[in-house]
Parts: sequence; structure tokens; C-alpha cells
Amino acid sequence: MKLLLLGGGGREHALAWKLKQSPAVTSLVVAPGNPGIAAMAECVPLEITNPSAVVALAKAQGIELVVVGPEAPLVAGVADALRAAGIDVFGPDAAGARIEGSKAFAKEIMRAAGVPTARYETFTDAAAAAQRALAWGPVVVKADGLAAGKGVVVATSGEEAAEACRALGALPAGQTILLEEVLTGPELSVMALCDGERFVLLAPSQDHKRVGEGDVGPNTGGMGAYAPANFLSADALAQVGREVMAPTLAELKRRGCVFRGALYAGLMLTPTGPKVLEFNARLGDPETQVLMMQLDEDLAVLLRDCARGQLTERPLRQRDGFSVGVVLAAEGYPDAPKLGDAITLEIPTGEEQVFHAGTKLQGGALVTSGGRVLTACARGATVAEARARAVALAEEITWRGRHFRRDIGAKAP
Repeated sequence: MKLLLLGGGGREHALAWKLKQSPAVTSLVVAPGNPGIAAMAECVPLEITNPSAVVALAKAQGIELVVVGPEAPLVAGVADALRAAGIDVFGPDAAGARIEGSKAFAKEIMRAAGVPTARYETFTDAAAAAQRALAWGPVVVKADGLAAGKGVVVATSGEEAAEACRALGALPAGQTILLEEVLTGPELSVMALCDGERFVLLAPSQDHKRVGEGDVGPNTGGMGAYAPANFLSADALAQVGREVMAPTLAELKRRGCVFRGALYAGLMLTPTGPKVLEFNARLGDPETQVLMMQLDEDLAVLLRDCARGQLTERPLRQRDGFSVGVVLAAEGYPDAPKLGDAITLEIPTGEEQVFHAGTKLQGGALVTSGGRVLTACARGATVAEARARAVALAEEITWRGRHFRRDIGAKAP
């Protein structure tokens, strides 16, 4: 099977690493890729949000399956174009990607499907949203569209919420504003690989968004994750499948959207049960890095079966123990990351992996090129053991001003 993987972050490096282990894969092309991926697969420069360019590359390379990593190509209709050209693709059409591209649409789907979620209101006028926010008091303020992880503010007062409405309303993504009740409880991520009707669930995982240890500082794209998040029991995970994934896929299909790809549910485990905070139309980052370390399955075959509507519902095999991923970030991240710093990195082996995200080669040297630069991942019999190994691995990687959290998974039971 000839595969094309779209993307160039840590998620795509982890997917490439796992896909290369499949006996079914005869060749793997990644566009655009990164230096870490280039060590294991052919990387091709490509504008991955250009549907015609992606189709042309797939045809030129004789690709049999395209795996779409990030959300932007999905929202741009890349999967639609590939399917129209007769090429199998793991990733939903643009209609299905709206579940991530529009928070208001996601809420509409949840309400129609009976999926448990927070109470909310939507506004197309930022001033009206700000006025209403004053009455709500503590509230979550969300921009409707994609905002590169900067479209959500958890406001602790009406005044803070009103200011968030005005700020988000100035963004292109904020033409519609959502106000949502504040839920309490631990957050976790559950992801399903879907073939339009059927799905299989990956292990539950937990991301750590705040930049600083102890969950302090500004939100980021994710400073690390661990899996499995074992405060969600096997029965509770099955409940999420029944009450969240199944009705959502059914509602999308009722609207004419056959969702073949990854459906990500960001959940809050409230005192009254799991509730959905958000949906994404792709696998999470940095969760994918640890999930690929845990998965004991042929990923290429799973994704092909999803793309062809031939998935068999069953519990997925997982490796024993736990995986922890620690994100190493550039100096100044998340506000103003400094780029171009030389990285000292030894390639690990065995139960440890380093996945590239914001790196590039410059004059033959590996340097930083993004805010989240690398993810150091390790496995262990316990979360604590896996964390200790991941932190030790991260300590060995150096560049000027690099920083990371040493408490990923510290609150695990």
C-alpha cells in the first residue's frame, strides 16, 4: 500500500513512525514533513490546503491512501477532492470538518443528537455578546471559527467575559461568539477512528494546556500528554462511545455527511457524567504521540478500513503500561517564541521516542522553527515511571531558552 501523509508536526511524525511499522505499507510519502520524518520517509514540499495540488501529487506518486493530519486541509476540502478523484482518504469531507471549523455547528449537532454538553448561547454581534456576558458572570467565551488555539477564554467575571467578547469579536474567527457555562471536573480526550457508521476508540488520554507546571500561565497548544488516562474506566469509555460518538456520527450521516476520519471529543468528567467541551475532526496533538506509543495494532490497515467504510467495531489492542509525552518549547512560547536556535539532540531507541514539530535544517544544523519544537515520549509500567523517563529524555535535549513541564500526568490516579 502506497501512503501519503499530510502535515509536518509532532502528530504527523508519530503517525509516520507508526505507519512505517505496518507490513502493508510499501512506501510512505509525507508532505511537507519535517527533519524527523525525513529520516524515515520521503518528504515533499506541498501546499497541503490546495486540493488540486494534493490530488496531483497523489496521482503522480500512485498513492492508494491519503491520511490527513491537521484540520486546515480538511476545512479546505482536500478530502472531498481526493474522493472525487477516486483516491481513498482518511479524513472527513469539508462538511464533516465543520464540526471543528465551527463551534456553533458542533453545538447544533450535539443538541440534535442528544449529546451531553454545556449550556450555551450564540451571538453574531460582539457587543451583544459582551452585554449578555456581564449578566452571565463566570463563563466560557469562544470564537466560532478556527483561531490557532487562541479562540477560547475562561472568564472568571462578567467584566472579563465582556472584554473577551470584544477581543474575540475582532478576530476573523469571531464573527460568531459563543457563551458557554463553566463546567467542573477533570478534562480528557477520547478519539474515535470512524468509517462513517462504525468506530473504534483509542485509549483515553489527557493533554496539559497551561505552559507552566502546576497548570499555571497562559494556555498553549499543549505542553504534554499521557495515556491511558485511567480515571476513565472501560465501562465509562464504552459509555462515551454510546452517548457521544455513535449519535454524533448518526446525526452527521442524517445530514448527508459520511464522516470517515478521526472524531476527537474533548470531555469534562462532571459530577453528572461526561460532557463534551469540543469536537475536532482530526487526531489531537500532543495526544497522538503517546497514543501511537500505546497502540498495539496495524494503524495503516485501520485507517484504510475507515477510508473504505469497512471497519470492524471491536476493542483495540493496547500495550501494557503507560506513555508520557513532554513537549519541549522554544524560549518565549507561547507569546513570542524565538526561532533559529541550534538544537542538541541524540536519537533515542527502544521505549523512548522524540517526535519533531517545530524544527528545520539550516546550514546542515537542526534549529528551532516553531513554538512547540519536540515531544519527548517514554513508556513505563506506571505513569510516574513513564514521566520520569520522558523528563530524563527531555533533559538531554538542549538549546537556548528551551523549557518544558516536568509534571505531565502527575495528577493521574
